[in-house]
Formats: sequence, structure tokens, C-alpha cells
Amino acid sequence: MIAVAALPASNAAFVTQLSRRQTVVVIAWTAVRVLVSIGVLLGLYYLLPFDGLGGAGPLIRLLIGLGAFAGLVVWQTRTIIRSPHPGLRAIEALAVTVPLLVLAFASAYYAMEHANAHAFTEPLTRTDAIYFAVTVLTTTGFGDIAARTQAARVVVTIQMALDLLVLGLGLRVILGAVKIGRARAGGSVSTS
Repeated sequence: MIAVAALPASNAAFVTQLSRRQTVVVIAWTAVRVLVSIGVLLGLYYLLPFDGLGGAGPLIRLLIGLGAFAGLVVWQTRTIIRSPHPGLRAIEALAVTVPLLVLAFASAYYAMEHANAHAFTEPLTRTDAIYFAVTVLTTTGFGDIAARTQAARVVVTIQMALDLLVLGLGLRVILGAVKIGRARAGGSVSTS
């Protein structure tokens, strides 16, 4: 079977129940959903206007983004539990929720920099804001862009804390949902 090695162990059993063609189709549709979702997120990020909210704009954008992130995590967790192949759904969930978290903070950084040109060590384009949010997420810290103002430092600190929380608690929740989904698919968990 192709792609069995790329799947989590319990999905290997799922794949062996399918024909080679069905396996490819299931994996391909998962990849398509991920790519389309990320494309839509990036399209919204680059096309939506970032002006008109005044001084509260960065905070409002961040709260909207974090609210969307929380809603997506809840929805994805439920989807993983109900899925006939929860391992693939978990991969899909991570591949969509992490970029949403990055884009939520990138939009706040971009709006902060436009509200106060001294918020960061250099002017931020939308792409620069994504780059900075990713370097914070990965704790790379190249040092080329840094927060200067207290407000920017607070938002960066919040991102650092949330990134750790997402990596720890978020992965635990998603893996727990996979376990429940696999048990449900096997018939050992009641649906009530």
C-alpha cells in the first residue's frame, strides 16, 4: 500500500481496509482541504483592510483571531472524534489551526506597526508580520525584528505563552480526540 508509512499507526489499519485508489483519494482530499483552507486564510489576511478601527484595531484583530482559533479548535476536535479516520483529521486540524494562530498574531503585529511606527525595530509589511509571528512561534528569534513598545512586547509575550499552551495542551486535546475517535470507530465507545 502506498502512503501507509506516512500515516499514524492506527490509520494504517484504516488504509489496509481500502483499495490503493481509495487510500490515495482519502489522502488527496485531506491535502486539498488543508491547502484550500490555508489559501483562504492567507487570501483573507492579504486582502482584508487593516485600517478604520483606530487605536483599538490591533487588539480587536487579535481578539477576533483568537476567538476564531478557539472556535476552530473546538470544531476540529469534534470532527476528529466523529471521523472514520481521526489520525488524518488530526493532521488536517493541526495544519489549519496553527496557521490561523500565526495569522491572528501577524495581523495584530501589522496593525500595531501601522498604528505606531515605532512599535517594532523596523516597518512591517504583511509578509514581515507573518515572518515575525513564525519566528516567535518557533522561538527562532533572529533578532532582525523586535518589539520596541510596551504594548508590542505584551502582545509578543502573549503569543509566546499561547504558543507553548497550544503545543502542550492543544496537542494533548487533539491526540485525545484521535484516541476517542479511534475507539468510537472500533465500536468500543458509546455515541451518547
